[in-house]
Amino acid sequence: MGIQHAGNDPHWNYFLALEDDFTRLSRWVEFASQNEATYSIEIARLLMTAAAETDVIAKLVCAKVDAKAKADKINRYQAILVDAYPDLPAARVHLPRFGLTLTPWSEWSAPKSPPLWWTANNKVKHHRQSNFADANLKNALNAAGGLLLLLALHYNGVVRRLSPAPTLFRPKAYASVAGAEMRIHGVFA
Repeated sequence: MGIQHAGNDPHWNYFLALEDDFTRLSRWVEFASQNEATYSIEIARLLMTAAAETDVIAKLVCAKVDAKAKADKINRYQAILVDAYPDLPAARVHLPRFGLTLTPWSEWSAPKSPPLWWTANNKVKHHRQSNFADANLKNALNAAGGLLLLLALHYNGVVRRLSPAPTLFRPKAYASVAGAEMRIHGVFA
């Protein structure tokens, strides 16, 4: 009796675990406009987790676009990624269950403009005592949505399908959900 291993991807599994945490959070905090400013220790953890993984994936996508690029900061990520994917600032993520549409990279329509959720994460990370309210639902959801879009770019050309599909967040750019899998669209840098 053996076990066959096809391999797994730690980045995709990490996102799915994060998404599961958001689903559990939704039992306690309704994902509605009235609660966008709701903040807590749990939401801070989700924001910081999503932003940290976004940092990791942004470096990987930037290296794929330009192997010589020394992308190590948000403004450098922006310059490389928006040049390669000019529609990224308008890319959307839906949460159909809650009727939400996120545009997590919208601030990137202007040069050297980090996403609001990125700035909030840094404030919470470095000055939590005075900026804890920035660890709110709106910022955490946008951080996770931004991560999902970058994951689709990361997997472009590497895999065509990811399984299981996300259940809460649905990309509306670079990938789509069909049944039990997320299908990566052909996007070229």
